[in-house]
Amino acid sequence: MDFSYICGMKKFALIGHPVAGSLSPVLFSAAYGGRYAYDLIDEEEFSRAWERGLEYDGFNVTAPFKRDAARMCGGCGLDAVNLVIPSAGGCRGYNTDIDGVVGALGEVSPGALGLIVGTGGAASAAYAALKRLGCSIIIAGRSLAKAQAVGEGEYSDLAGLGDICADIIVYTLPGSAPVPEGLRTENAVVLEAEYRAPRLEGLDCARYVSGKQWLLHQGIAAYRIFTGEEPDAEAMNRALKG
Repeated sequence: MDFSYICGMKKFALIGHPVAGSLSPVLFSAAYGGRYAYDLIDEEEFSRAWERGLEYDGFNVTAPFKRDAARMCGGCGLDAVNLVIPSAGGCRGYNTDIDGVVGALGEVSPGALGLIVGTGGAASAAYAALKRLGCSIIIAGRSLAKAQAVGEGEYSDLAGLGDICADIIVYTLPGSAPVPEGLRTENAVVLEAEYRAPRLEGLDCARYVSGKQWLLHQGIAAYRIFTGEEPDAEAMNRALKG
């Protein structure tokens, strides 16, 4: 009999604000049949969320703390971190959102034009993923300076989206933000990071990919790191559809 859950040998969590309604606990429970604990830590202040996260064997990081977490994981080589493993020698940071974007998009034509809308931690992962897939990239943000901070490519402010006809759009603005006027989705594969309050679902596009698929594929990669075990990907996918 496996006593790991009963004895509290391993426990994991998600830090961020807000995290109410997150599917991560459901996904994690499905991945390992409920053998490990997974908690939600909702704190407005990063320092408090970080302190609480350090009490766990590992924790995921969501908005708005991904860049703060990267700064706390010195030497990780990332500007946004969504997974942290605490240790006596210092915290190790990872970004499995990159795996999430690659897995959610699937096969992409080399040289496809990718448009990233938004400039937060999820945008950084989208940039790395599109680079891995061989795309050319345009980054659009509220200001050109914020767009340039995400990575190398072409840049636009949100007011200029009407001039861009992309093959792939990775939309990372929060669900509370209005959809920028002029965003052209009709010929694009659209991947939206926000799955709790999606804004682009139902718009005319070549193919819409829910943020749940991003969550699934980043979770598969993350949970391997957490436990050293292979998660049950089929059970995770069923849980997201339930």
